Amino acid sequence: MAKRISQSSVNWAALAERVPAEQKPNLAVFKAKSDGYLRRVLANPAEAPKINWAHYKQIVAVPGMVDNFQKQYEALKIPYPADTLTPKIEAQWADVKKSIEAFVAESNASIAKYQKEIAATNAMLPYDQMTMEDFRDAHPELALDPINKPTFWPHDEEEQLGYTNPEIEAAKAAAAH
Repeated sequence: MAKRISQSSVNWAALAERVPAEQKPNLAVFKAKSDGYLRRVLANPAEAPKINWAHYKQIVAVPGMVDNFQKQYEALKIPYPADTLTPKIEAQWADVKKSIEAFVAESNASIAKYQKEIAATNAMLPYDQMTMEDFRDAHPELALDPINKPTFWPHDEEEQLGYTNPEIEAAKAAAAH
């Protein structure tokens, strides 16, 4: 037997918060249709009205006809469709929940990493107060090192001795093959 509903299980307020402004009229139309359906369902009784078989036995002249109808009516069972989709939906929700939890964990790890970077940046000496030695200590990969790695002005990679253009080298390598 189907379960009798007494009210809508949809949280319309929470749903309305997530709907974009341009879709609000469509949500209102959908809610009106849903409420109308719920009103029509609730207007009908939960159980079918009982048949007064004794009254029909008095009116119908054919003997045994009402008894036969009563027996057939009481033997009639209309099957309610089995709910086969809820377990599938719950399995999908479990998978989605796992991916949400993984995303949240990954996001929290990223947040923690970025918080550390922010703390390191805030702890650093401001650039306008740094000397060249302070900059070299803070960023050894960016600082000029005239003793261990001398360069020529303007200190770009293309201006240094022994520089080869990687595009030209790749074209030569491709032509050689």
